[in-house]
Amino acid sequence: MNIRPLHDRVVVRRSEEEQTTASGLIIPGSAAEKPSEGIVVAVGSGRKTDAGEIIALEVKVSDKVLFGQFAGTEISADNETLLVMSESDIVAVVE
Repeated sequence: MNIRPLHDRVVVRRSEEEQTTASGLIIPGSAAEKPSEGIVVAVGSGRKTDAGEIIALEVKVSDKVLFGQFAGTEISADNETLLVMSESDIVAVVE
């Protein structure tokens, strides 16, 4: 993949959504919610302050992150759907 996000943006690959519930019920694809967690695959250089300083991002490639359900912009690259979002759209890093 040759996508390099700019500034404070990150590229995230959504985690695969669960197809069955804990009790074994199968959820059809049209009824399933999009997962709000994923893996960071690329990060930008950082946020620029008014003084021109660059503040590095807190997330790094391969971090597992949580984000809002409608966060980011979906893009297609190499036959897969990715999300490009601002670092501020990420609410937590899963450790």
